[in-house]
Amino acid sequence: MKTGGVVLAVLAIAVVVSVVATPRVPSLKIATTSSLYDTGLWGKLETIFEEQNGVKLQIFYAGTGIALEYGMRGDVDAVAIHDRAREEQFVSEGYGVERVPFAFNYFLIVGPEDDPAGIAGLKPEDAFRKLLEDGAEDPGRIVFISRGDDSGTHAKEKAIWHEAGFTYEEVQGSSWSKARDGYVEAARGMGPTLLMANEKGAYTLTDNGTFLAYIGNLDLVPVVETGAMLLNVYSVIAVNPDRHPGTNTEMAGKLVEFLTSPEIQAMIGSYGVDEYGVPLFSPCAGAEPED
Repeated sequence: MKTGGVVLAVLAIAVVVSVVATPRVPSLKIATTSSLYDTGLWGKLETIFEEQNGVKLQIFYAGTGIALEYGMRGDVDAVAIHDRAREEQFVSEGYGVERVPFAFNYFLIVGPEDDPAGIAGLKPEDAFRKLLEDGAEDPGRIVFISRGDDSGTHAKEKAIWHEAGFTYEEVQGSSWSKARDGYVEAARGMGPTLLMANEKGAYTLTDNGTFLAYIGNLDLVPVVETGAMLLNVYSVIAVNPDRHPGTNTEMAGKLVEFLTSPEIQAMIGSYGVDEYGVPLFSPCAGAEPED
């Protein structure tokens, strides 16, 4: 055999040996919310989980509605989201194994410091009612930016409108919504929605974690901060292997254990304190927090 042939043969054997000797790193596919991403929490947890479990996470950041669709189709092994009603439906219909809360924070209605609608201190539902009534009269002055993306935050907004006595369709069909600058559906994640509201001097509904993460870029201030409806719980759900046999059930179970472990719960409870003076989330380790 010529020298060149020998070299090629040796290289081919080396490649084969290398492929055989290099173990394939298992993966875990997760769909999670933009707010966990925008705050930076998920990025930190992702690195720790990968190192502890020798796994590569494939993360799909999306609104809760889209994340649940991924789970229903079996495109992911687990979802980490924040819309209790749809989460419970996901499990009851057999798509998920169990809904396990692991953290919570609160929603806020934020807006311009001069509060042109005068909603400061009102209950969330009363504030929304006043925004719609005043916005219909003066849409150029009273502006609201909705997520408009079927996310958990958008679902909470719809729930508050319902409590205020309006269907979401009524809000969409109102003169306030039909005005060019009145009620606007952004169809964006929480961070971009906050920036859009800031640019337009508008009100919006946000989780307080993302608001704190973006506060250095905002002139908006919290206007309505209290009310039972503002509780915001994040849960993790492993996709049901009976529905999707290809699911990485073992690693999804490890993710649930990881997020509710004492070490990670303590990390969640302290996340943001050094930078903002307060935590962006509170841990709840599998238990439903009270309003």
